[in-house]
Amino acid sequence: MEKVILLSGSPRPDGNTYQVLGVCKQEIEKEGLEAEVVSLAGKDIKGCIACYKCGELKKCSLNDGLNEIIDKIRGAQGFIVGSPVYFGTPRGDLMNALQRIGMVSRSSDKFLSWKVGGPIAVARRGGITNSFQEMLMVFFINEMIVPGSNYWNIVFGGKTKGEALKDEEGIATVTKFAGNVAKLIKKLK
Repeated sequence: MEKVILLSGSPRPDGNTYQVLGVCKQEIEKEGLEAEVVSLAGKDIKGCIACYKCGELKKCSLNDGLNEIIDKIRGAQGFIVGSPVYFGTPRGDLMNALQRIGMVSRSSDKFLSWKVGGPIAVARRGGITNSFQEMLMVFFINEMIVPGSNYWNIVFGGKTKGEALKDEEGIATVTKFAGNVAKLIKKLK
């Protein structure tokens, strides 16, 4: 069965970003695909050290739990990333993860090529479109297919848990996006 991995970059295991990805997961499952939300909460994801060992190893040389996530992504047909926005940018450890995932893919078996997915940014206010665009760069440079929605994949919500779910327009946008990811995966099959 086709599967989509949804990576939550929030340090809060059940925070707004995780909850938004949960809504996306439900929509993907409605389309008949399998979906799994994987969280970076509690992990200490380091930045790429440019050792280039991933080309021969087909995994990252750093041992901090990211290789297990890479294995899940490698076996999936879709990949969606959600990040809270801190100080106008996606969380640093999420970008560390995305850069390393991209490096392993580009240096080895190009497992991200032709996967369907894209980013979602969750923020109280500033930096949300910049964060969305910064994450989007990783998808495009890895030859991924990013379907659209009826607006950018951004959701407004502050630090209060559940606040993002009250952004009706944002939730409608990411729900449509998640459905489009699933529909496109089915068409490509």
